[in-house]
Amino acid sequence: MAEPQGVEGRVTIVTGAARGIGRAIGEALLDSGALVCFADLNADQAGEVAEKNRARLNGRQGAVMSAGVDVRDRAQVRDMISKVVERFGRLDVMFNNAGVNKPMNFLDVTEDNWHFIMDINGLGCLIGIQEAARQMIAQGGGGKIVNTASIASRQGFDNVAPYCASKWAVVSLTQSAARDLAKHDITVTGFAPGVVATEMWEQVDQDLMEIGAAERPGQAMEEFSSDILKGRVARPEDITGTTTFLASRASDYMTGQIVMIDGGMTLV
Repeated sequence: MAEPQGVEGRVTIVTGAARGIGRAIGEALLDSGALVCFADLNADQAGEVAEKNRARLNGRQGAVMSAGVDVRDRAQVRDMISKVVERFGRLDVMFNNAGVNKPMNFLDVTEDNWHFIMDINGLGCLIGIQEAARQMIAQGGGGKIVNTASIASRQGFDNVAPYCASKWAVVSLTQSAARDLAKHDITVTGFAPGVVATEMWEQVDQDLMEIGAAERPGQAMEEFSSDILKGRVARPEDITGTTTFLASRASDYMTGQIVMIDGGMTLV
């Protein structure tokens, strides 16, 4: 009999899961039968999200947990993974989703701005891949690592240069890790959202007005999304069909690839 192709029973960590895309990823996985740790720098908010999901799981309350983690801190990432393994017995899927943006006009970009964004989006991704892989290798049986890239990983934008660089780094890390970890039956993939209606985009919109790159609320999102072939910005639930697939056994033969989910905004 063929092996099930879904995510039922798969132990999964999602970082940056207290809101936005990360929360949607975790909730979609839960709904498909996975065991999920909602991890976030804001431990209290991650705990609230886990509790809300626990309340709606109808007999599967034990399928969800939360963790506070700073993805830049290797010791904290190790501790998070250890707690997940203690709770669920293993780790099957790691979503390195935590990310930040802080727009600045190109000539105004500072070292602090660069390091803030690159450390979370780039270094955090590297540490997450490494520590998840070490656990997967130790326990045997392979695993899946999924990284959040962006349309900004395919082209540079003038007001978010460090963010673009950090997401190009995510693509490179995905490819490098896929090559190195294939011998351990660990696949490494990623997905690249476009304009998604989340709290992060609301903050970016405000930041762009503050630096003079936009004149009114909503202008940035309108301009960025004007070329979307689907005719609208994405909602978090538009992303989760792909992320659940990447976490599932159905994608076992895919590795080193970044899947664009941008409504046709960037054709590459």
